[in-house]
Amino acid sequence: MASPLDIKLILCDAAVADHSGKLHMLGAGWSVTSSPTAPQAVALLIKIPWDRANQRLRLELKLLDPDGHQVTLPGMDGNQLAIGHAGEIEAGRPPGVAAGSMLDAVLAISIPPMPLPPGRYEWRLDLAEHTVSESFTVRRK
Repeated sequence: MASPLDIKLILCDAAVADHSGKLHMLGAGWSVTSSPTAPQAVALLIKIPWDRANQRLRLELKLLDPDGHQVTLPGMDGNQLAIGHAGEIEAGRPPGVAAGSMLDAVLAISIPPMPLPPGRYEWRLDLAEHTVSESFTVRRK
């Protein structure tokens, strides 16, 4: 059985992940917004166990509506676009780091303004065998 990951998902006004493994956040930790939403970011702080280094880990981030369905919005071409992000992460073992250490992986996903109806929404991340989420409310005007 694979060692567990330690994952934190944080809602921010803005975030940047740099090449040194640091995550820079502005306006982190909010849970209430208005519509259209302001630009935002989903920040991921991930600690990867030593024995899972150099493994590609699949991730999928989805925005879910109050009924648990993935949010879709009209795209530039008129087709509906599912709001989310998919990809892989992989942490290598840096030279000089002691065997058994947790390895840092960071990711910042920028999200443009969205015209969401009032309600409770959830960003849900599936990463390897883990699921984490963070909810927020779009308030009525």
